[in-house]
Amino acid sequence: MFKRILLGIGLLAWLTSCQQANIMDKKIIDWQGHRGARGLVPENTIPAFIKALAYPAVRTLELDLAVSKDSQLVVSHEPWMNSLICSKPDGTPVSKEEERSLAIYQMDYERVKSYDCGARGNANFPTQQAMATYKPTLKEMVNEVEAHVKAQGLPAPHYNIEIKSEPEWDSLLCPAPPAFARMVVEELHALGISDRASIQSFDMRPLREVRSLDHKIRIALLVYLPKTLEEYVEELGFTPEIYSPNYRLLTENVVAEAHDRGMRVIPWTVNETTLMDSLLQMGVDGIITDYPDRIPAVY
Repeated sequence: MFKRILLGIGLLAWLTSCQQANIMDKKIIDWQGHRGARGLVPENTIPAFIKALAYPAVRTLELDLAVSKDSQLVVSHEPWMNSLICSKPDGTPVSKEEERSLAIYQMDYERVKSYDCGARGNANFPTQQAMATYKPTLKEMVNEVEAHVKAQGLPAPHYNIEIKSEPEWDSLLCPAPPAFARMVVEELHALGISDRASIQSFDMRPLREVRSLDHKIRIALLVYLPKTLEEYVEELGFTPEIYSPNYRLLTENVVAEAHDRGMRVIPWTVNETTLMDSLLQMGVDGIITDYPDRIPAVY
């Protein structure tokens, strides 16, 4: 009997040590809810960000910023009303022909908020739950999220914030990069989330401005063209903390090179579980997805 007890204790200790080793060996992946949870709830809305946080693996909320005429930072992928998802205050859908004339930078935020961008759903995401909702300001979105996680006893999330800018948009659809970057950095500090935020952009100009304003804020370089990592870093002028390419551009060698340069690798936008799994096998540090509900299948 005594030997059996010792054997049982030894087996329990072995199982416990194996479980602890597995926990220690499991890499912490920065799962990011793309535009909140676009596959499930209307994109870049407060309900989408709250929905993303219902999945424990989600560490970061990914979002985009435009600027209103009265200098409010607005959570929106396009700096205009997207005809695919938005309707005018009278309920009529925005047409493709008129969407760019409905520029957020030419509207006070009160008018921006009067457009619904969720009740029609999104034809590209048939499982998305349609609901009447609007484009929030960054301030409102962060305050709502922070209140939610506090009330639910959840970990404070990180924020991956894209500055939406292009040279031809300067002063027409958005502020020029120096002003845009300053607005974002100042708001992050005012909201008290600068240590939990990263700034990303395909446009390298605002990234350089952010780095000059606050070198502690993490920079993520978004890329979609098949140039080398060295070419991208040389063009940017410094090594960002995060390399964030279209997932199709990634190979094990690219991931290894980025790691050798001290960068984390977080590809976008990955919605199929087979792709998620293959990217995890490559050694990526995070994945941006429209479907946080699919994460448990691979992680």
